Amino acid sequence: MPSKTDRHTHDAIIVGAGFGGMGAAIALRRLGIDDLVILEREDDLGGTWHVNRYPGLAVDIPSATYSYSFEPNPSWSRLYAPGAELKAYCDHVATKYDLRKHMRFGVVVEGARWDEEKQHWIVNLHDGETLTAHYLLTATGFLSQPKMPEIPGIETFDGTVVHTTKWDHELDLTGRRAAVIGTGATAVQLIPEIAPKVAELTVFQRTAIWVTPKSDGPVPKALQTLYARAPITQRIARGIGSGILEVIMVAGVLKYRRFKAFNSMAERVAKKHMARQVRDPETRRKLTPDYSFGCKRPTFSNDYFPTFNQPHVHLETTPIARVEPDAIVTDHGVRHEIDTLVLATGFNLWDTNFPAIEVIGRDGRNLGKWWRENRFQAYEGITVPEFPNFFSLNSPYSYSGLSYFTTIESQMKHMTRLLKAMRRQGASQFEVTEEANAEFLARMKDNLDDSVFTLGSCSTARSYYFNQHGEATLLRPTSTLGAFREAARFPISDYALS
Repeated sequence: MPSKTDRHTHDAIIVGAGFGGMGAAIALRRLGIDDLVILEREDDLGGTWHVNRYPGLAVDIPSATYSYSFEPNPSWSRLYAPGAELKAYCDHVATKYDLRKHMRFGVVVEGARWDEEKQHWIVNLHDGETLTAHYLLTATGFLSQPKMPEIPGIETFDGTVVHTTKWDHELDLTGRRAAVIGTGATAVQLIPEIAPKVAELTVFQRTAIWVTPKSDGPVPKALQTLYARAPITQRIARGIGSGILEVIMVAGVLKYRRFKAFNSMAERVAKKHMARQVRDPETRRKLTPDYSFGCKRPTFSNDYFPTFNQPHVHLETTPIARVEPDAIVTDHGVRHEIDTLVLATGFNLWDTNFPAIEVIGRDGRNLGKWWRENRFQAYEGITVPEFPNFFSLNSPYSYSGLSYFTTIESQMKHMTRLLKAMRRQGASQFEVTEEANAEFLARMKDNLDDSVFTLGSCSTARSYYFNQHGEATLLRPTSTLGAFREAARFPISDYALS
């Protein structure tokens, strides 16, 4: 196909139409920056809440905390909303803030390059089209690149194979002999849903997960009405939920040195939860993690553990040796005959997702290569030296708290402060200084010295918090309030404006 070029230079191009991309678009439009293009590889908006549709899909933190603070949803049906409601909320936000007109779906971005001569970004699409913009924002999410298991013989399997990110709703599991590979947060939701349908289910666990009780239930209609009529009541509920999550994350994980007792208490709660729900001592032993609470993202469930009491559900912890056309064979030579293989193997963050596209900055600096050769880093989790007019919304040290919306809104605040300063100074270009970036990186590394990632026992966790160098650079090791405070007060002098 011949190359196509849009001669018009847009104000901004946003890659990704999930909650992060929509939040960025809202922040830009509030500043009067309205010539936006939002590029999305899927056929609709919503990011992970559009792609993931597996049985049992739900948000794994209280619904009241999982929304934009400026756009609360009083109509969540449950304390932990099901995935379909999250997708509906995405659609609502896009409609209310008139974002769909900026979106292009089914568009695969090949890469982006800063043009020093013309002082703008050139974005290349898979079909050969080229777009240009003054600002580039990547909002491709943290969990957007599915991880496929590298198991000998998996391509020879003759039965049905389905990954949780591409669930086939036409698939009837009734009476099947199924296997699930993976026991992360997705599997914790999925396994209790499919177990009653199959004739036999074998769960292959590589790493156990910490699971605590889930205080779930329907939200009464009267409470939904109260939230709608008196929004302050929902803000209070959101504050309480956020406070609990903050204690879990900050005290139990990031401030492990001072609050190790809290971390130990969380482990005891999880173990007691399991002891109440799993009858067989050997199964309990296998389901008990051998790493510290918080090394890997924990989850909540009241249904996961009891599933393993069912006689047709088997937990296999011996590593998989190979897949055959009709079976999975373990290292011990045990052969599990199956006709359906479900892959709940999570996402590949550090090999393919940082960044998810090729981004070339000033003087040919390749962002992915530079991160891997010089540590994963981003000033305040959003900007990078040698990448002018570039916001990386899913970056090292950007994820703040347990709700993704705290990350999104702190980044919206950072963008707003910076772009307003540019407007006041008549600047058209920003770039974070090397000095500011180095200071921030050093501070984050120092903060991690107090965390469970450094002081706990994490070597067996196989957590996506850690990159391939063994550094826990995904989470921002500060409180959520600290992240918001810095987003509103960072020194403008940390940027070179021109």
